[in-house]
Amino acid sequence: MPVGEKFWAALASCFDEVYYGQYVSFYMKRIFFLDDSGPPFGHMLLALGGYLGGFDGNFLWNRIGAEYSSNVPVWSLRLLPALAGALSVPVAYQIVSELHFSHCAAMGAALLMLIENALITQSRLMLLESLLIFFNLLAVLSYLKFFNSQKHSSFSLRWWFWLMLTGVSCSCAVGIRYMGVFTYLLVLSVAAVHAWHLIGDQSLTNIVVFCHLLARAVALLVIPVVLYLLFFYIHLMLLYRSGPHDQIMSSAFQASLEGGLARITQGQPLEVAFGSQVTLRNIFGKPLPCWLHSHQSTYPMIYENGRGSSHQQQVTCYPFKDVNNWWIVKDPGRHPLVVSNPPRPVRHGDIVQLVHGMTTRFLNTHDVAAPLSPHSQEVSCYVDYNVSMPAQNLWRLDIVNRESDRDIWKTILSEVRFVHVNTSAILKLSGAHLPDWGFRQLEVVGEKLSRGHHESMVWNVEEHRYGKSQEQRERELELHLPTQVDISRNLSFMAKFSELQWRMLTLRSEDSEHKYSSTPLEWVTLDTNIAYWLHPRTSAQIHLLGNIVIWDSASLATAFYALLFLWYLLRRQRSICDLPEDAWPRWVLAGALCAGGWALNYLPFFLMEKTLFLYHYLPALAFQILLLPIVLQHISDHLCRTQLQRSLFSALVVAWYSSACHVSNTLRPLTYGDRSLSPGELQALRWKDSWDILIRKY
Repeated sequence: MPVGEKFWAALASCFDEVYYGQYVSFYMKRIFFLDDSGPPFGHMLLALGGYLGGFDGNFLWNRIGAEYSSNVPVWSLRLLPALAGALSVPVAYQIVSELHFSHCAAMGAALLMLIENALITQSRLMLLESLLIFFNLLAVLSYLKFFNSQKHSSFSLRWWFWLMLTGVSCSCAVGIRYMGVFTYLLVLSVAAVHAWHLIGDQSLTNIVVFCHLLARAVALLVIPVVLYLLFFYIHLMLLYRSGPHDQIMSSAFQASLEGGLARITQGQPLEVAFGSQVTLRNIFGKPLPCWLHSHQSTYPMIYENGRGSSHQQQVTCYPFKDVNNWWIVKDPGRHPLVVSNPPRPVRHGDIVQLVHGMTTRFLNTHDVAAPLSPHSQEVSCYVDYNVSMPAQNLWRLDIVNRESDRDIWKTILSEVRFVHVNTSAILKLSGAHLPDWGFRQLEVVGEKLSRGHHESMVWNVEEHRYGKSQEQRERELELHLPTQVDISRNLSFMAKFSELQWRMLTLRSEDSEHKYSSTPLEWVTLDTNIAYWLHPRTSAQIHLLGNIVIWDSASLATAFYALLFLWYLLRRQRSICDLPEDAWPRWVLAGALCAGGWALNYLPFFLMEKTLFLYHYLPALAFQILLLPIVLQHISDHLCRTQLQRSLFSALVVAWYSSACHVSNTLRPLTYGDRSLSPGELQALRWKDSWDILIRKY
């Protein structure tokens, strides 16, 4: 890859650099964040570049094209992606060579990786695709070197090195992007087939076969899992401060971070007792994290659809901390709303009443339809209107994550459900936004137990104090005061990892249509591009676009390989072997790794509903590029029957490589952004127009 002054031509933030840059800043400041796009290893590599360059994290990543200030080490932030892109070139050469194809084919694969414009563009910026492609290719190369060395030096130091590096590379690929799991599955599948053949090798003893299988299991299963956990361990160890993404996580997770909720909950009692003052957070946290809430306003007597209500005090779920989020846990058999001495802890199965701290009305539900969820019961704070609607305010505490039926209700740690004694309904967040009369807050309902269990039915105590004031006025003053100023930080790493991993897999941001988004079909035909950067004063710009000669030829080579493979397979079934016995396994293995790598890294995108961009295709393209010179050599060696045919075909291949280099050089201004372009020049360089230019020239 080119280095030097032109390598760093764009000294302004480009496209997704704004996205990843904010996470680099979080690492520099040790602030926790959650990115649902993938595991943290790729982010940590980018942050490592920033750390090596002395970046302090003080840059506002809020606008594409914003010029970098002097304290942003651009060269350092972009160095590791550039290095990965550069190293992918010799790795591609080595892969084709390890597949036992010729030096010319290997050189051809390396040249295509070197001149492909989309790969160059992606590796020049602070982005993750070049890192992902490098580790994908390194995993394949390491496995091939391991496989080729086992025939002569099984269990040697070299054999162990390449086997272990295969597992490490697979883990790194998955740790950068979840897409890396496709290449991991590819390597596992090929390794499983080879292991199956190994089991059938009668020249090996049972002990030797067992050792082979054990070594593969350790290197390809255990090591990737351990490394994957290690990535998260380092991630959580570095990011120990509270940040803007805290509310997505559970109260226990938030309390383990420095600042934020931990500052509020420090020193508060662990065990909830009768008379405790608590805030109750819904575990589900969708569409927003929120707390059980009430206020003086009542449900309207008649809803917009003409249906009547109980006209009781509203109970909602409020996505902000507020004094009206406080509730008092009352013993139904005793009148005082204070904690006794000694405190009487609340246990699983106890019957409690929940008293709203500011209005002193009891949490209630009854056989009245909820405002927006008529199949569920309305939840309210009971107002005695002296009508024939008695209070139904007894709730049974159900600790969901208990270890025994005598477990005590604990602050932050216990996940609880409130089961209504009279109707067996469960207190639940419906997630619907109430109309203006409900201040757009979230609806809370009573859901019948028969409808099953869901996280929206589960709550936990976030803030907690022991109530001490007997008089209403003093209690209200107490509720306005800050909570006691440490619940012990006993959340284990595995608990943190499990929660963080689950949030990353289930959290889905609301994907809006992006002007540069595209479909998988558009990638193959290169009917799309992405404008990465535009110079604020000149017309110099950077676009993510591919070399049309390479992309179309790679697609044709993949289709040709698939058809030719099926043809060979049918003829072999008829005992007609078109290829020598030593060439057939090589042909099959090349297809399994290259064509299989393309298919596994491309076809799953047809099933995804997320917003997709052209750069999602680059890992699949890298495998296609490896397959292209392999197919060309196969045609020359096995389909060209005479020396004249081989000479003519070789001349065509040289002309084709020359055309690919010409298109790459033609698109150079949009790849490097190193010179101004007139509107006419820009139009002439646009994607498919480059192919038309080439056809007209030749």
